[in-house]
Amino acid sequence: MLELKRIYWTRQAVRVAGFCAMIWLLAAAFFALMPNVSKPAAGRHATSVIAVLEQVFGGVLAAIAAPGAVLVVLMIIAGIMRGRELRRRDPVRRFTRQQRLEGMARAQGQCEMEVPFRRRCSRPAEHGDHFYPWSRGGSTSLQNFVAACATCNRAKGASLPTPGQQRRLEGRRRGYVGLEEAVLVGERRTLG
Repeated sequence: MLELKRIYWTRQAVRVAGFCAMIWLLAAAFFALMPNVSKPAAGRHATSVIAVLEQVFGGVLAAIAAPGAVLVVLMIIAGIMRGRELRRRDPVRRFTRQQRLEGMARAQGQCEMEVPFRRRCSRPAEHGDHFYPWSRGGSTSLQNFVAACATCNRAKGASLPTPGQQRRLEGRRRGYVGLEEAVLVGERRTLG
């Protein structure tokens, strides 16, 4: 669970930093385009349209250089993280028949996903889903198997589960699963 928490919060931090850098970039461009309210210096009047445009765009480029550089660095970090996820992909995408039978039996045929107010979904399970998405490096193993109805499976998509969702699912499983190791959820494939 510690690894999934680290991955989740790292992704959230990069996302928030990217959003802040974008706001910084837009604010810098906006304030650079604002007319200067101070008195113009004597003898510095622009005489042509080209000179005015050079002043405006020169100021804007100078203002957005730092936030633009930060944004580019964050995009590179996000690309590296995405590349590592792709390298982690399990070569086997589908659960075996035995894994599906064991996973559905463990869930007692009911969807294990979370619905509003942090309750367990009451619909019958129809799909075997990767709790930690396969496209993000989740393994195709019984530990990463979660029984889901079609509605919950489509709603979840390939989104990363939060550490809270993982903790709540493990807590709910303790109520209907006898073995402690069968309670654990969310396994990633190791790089190798």
